[in-house]
Amino acid sequence: MLDEDMQRVVGAQRLGYVASVCPDGTPNLSPKGTVAVWDHNHLVFAHLHSPGTVTNIEAGNVVVEINVVDPILRKGYRFKGPATVHRDGATYDAGLRFYFDRSGLEPRRIEAIVIVEVQRAEAVISPAYDDGAGEDEVEQRSLTMYRLCRDAQSN
Repeated sequence: MLDEDMQRVVGAQRLGYVASVCPDGTPNLSPKGTVAVWDHNHLVFAHLHSPGTVTNIEAGNVVVEINVVDPILRKGYRFKGPATVHRDGATYDAGLRFYFDRSGLEPRRIEAIVIVEVQRAEAVISPAYDDGAGEDEVEQRSLTMYRLCRDAQSN
């Protein structure tokens, strides 16, 4: 399900926006700086400060959508599927090790590991491409708009 480009984008961006549904039916959208690829069919994020998202999942509204988009290229992916919250056990322990090895995230900071089974994945492409612009042009427009420049090492 998660092809090479999807995995690349998630790995490069790390920040994803997770949408869930509150018990009263209203939407909840929360940024997660720990979104990562767990395996070819699953994404993961650590519950550090995600009380609304995790409460919604544990209340039975298990389907979430995660959007991961490169803000400069204005392309990315949306991933949808059921989420499972792990507060102990083998998956929880594996998640703690994963985040410590990946970024040094201290296990004591992680309240739970959330695994999302990706059942649907779709590209997100900005209308900035509608005029026929390619990635280089959209990238330059974004860099100019945000008054940024690429580090010489990233070229």
